[in-house]
Parts: sequence; structure tokens; C-alpha cells
Amino acid sequence: MNKLSIVLVVLALTIFTFSKCTNNTSKDESKKDSAAVSNVNGGYESQVKWGAHLVAIGGCNDCHTPKKMGPHGPEDNIDLQLSGHPSQTPQTVIDRKDLESKGLVTTNGLTEWIGPWGISYAANLTSDSTGIGGWTEDQFIFCLRKGKWMGLADARNLLPPMPWQGIGQMTDDELKAVFAYLKSIKPIHNIVPSPQMPVLAMKK
Repeated sequence: MNKLSIVLVVLALTIFTFSKCTNNTSKDESKKDSAAVSNVNGGYESQVKWGAHLVAIGGCNDCHTPKKMGPHGPEDNIDLQLSGHPSQTPQTVIDRKDLESKGLVTTNGLTEWIGPWGISYAANLTSDSTGIGGWTEDQFIFCLRKGKWMGLADARNLLPPMPWQGIGQMTDDELKAVFAYLKSIKPIHNIVPSPQMPVLAMKK
């Protein structure tokens, strides 16, 4: 084999080796990029879609979406999704003193809850002004971290059955995604009644 042939063989081997290394590096970088993308927005294509997923698995509709009767019993009324306790619903007539003294709880349509704490109503979570339309992201996070209505330090405490202690364990990014989703849904004008004190705590 002459010198020219040897040089050509060495050159070919060098090019082949270099191209393999480049390809492997590109594959590694591609894998890293894919992993990074999958970690953004919980693997969903947008923050809003991630928020929709979190709202669904978090059971927010259970209390904040009024119910209607379906073929299998009560089901979410999607036309009123996350709008809270309907303002036009008549108040439940019940012996609250007896209920409170026995530590019992009752509910009307899963949006009105009566127990030893008084009466609480599921809030309007839509982007309407009667919902969270005027809230900031920071208020929303503070509300669920500290259990304070409207995310204000001097506001009233959130009442049962709102499980803010558990929801407050979400990361900031998760809560921001939930907020982004709630801001994106149809605004529904619904002025939810204010909570009521327990009868046993009222002055006689």
C-alpha cells in the first residue's frame, strides 16, 4: 500500500469517527431538549391545559360547579362550570341548631354546606367580576397558601369543606397554571351569598 493510500484510509477513518461523535452528541442534546420540554407545563402543551388537568384531578368541579340530574344521577352542569353556588337557589330550610349541636353536616347540591362552622357557599371561580376576575395571581396563591378569602391577609378565613390546606401544597408553578386556566374559562355572572355564622355562636 503506497503512502497516498494510507493517508486516504486514515482520513476516511477520522471523518467516520468524528461524524459518529457528532451524531451521538446531537442525539444526547436532543434527548436533553425533549426532557426539558416535558418538564415545562407539567408535560402539557400550554400552561392553561396543564391548569385544566390540575383542576380536573383536584376535584374543583365537585363543589364549585352546580349539579343537574343526568341518566346516572347528579352530574356537573357544564353551562355553569365553576360558577359556585347559584345565587337564585332558595336557602335550605333545616334545624341548624340541632345540626350544629350534633356536629352534623348537610349540603344542598354540593354548593351549599351547613355544619358547626355555619353556612358556606362554593365560590365563583370564573373570570367574571363576581368571581376571580379582579384577582391577581399573587392573591390567588396567597389565598390557597394561607386560607384567606381573596388572598388578603386581613380577610376572613376560608371555610369547610374547602380543602385549602391540601391544595396549598401545590407548587407555585402548579397554582399559576390553575389560575391561568380559571382566567381562561367562560365568565359567569353569579353573586354567591356571603357565609353565615353558626347559630350557636350568634347572640341570643
